Amino acid sequence: MLKPLLDRVVVKMIEAEETTKSGIILTANSKEKPQIAEVLEVGPGGQVDGNEVKMYIKKGDKVVLNKYAGTEIKYEGEDLIIVKQSDILAIVE
Repeated sequence: MLKPLLDRVVVKMIEAEETTKSGIILTANSKEKPQIAEVLEVGPGGQVDGNEVKMYIKKGDKVVLNKYAGTEIKYEGEDLIIVKQSDILAIVE
């Protein structure tokens, strides 16, 4: 698995399948790109641009991302995104 550095987090987008009130299933391709992702790995934090960064995101969290955040990569056949912790808007509980 990828081990992110400093304040970076590796996430995988969650395919959001939704059903309309009439029972029609909307796949991810028929609407905007989903913004909820699952956290796969978390960097250690530390000194970033002269500031101490504490990591509060943890592996397994479901998070809401800034729509255009991060760097998309393909790793071992999976589409992943590496984002900075500051690009994560919320934790889904």
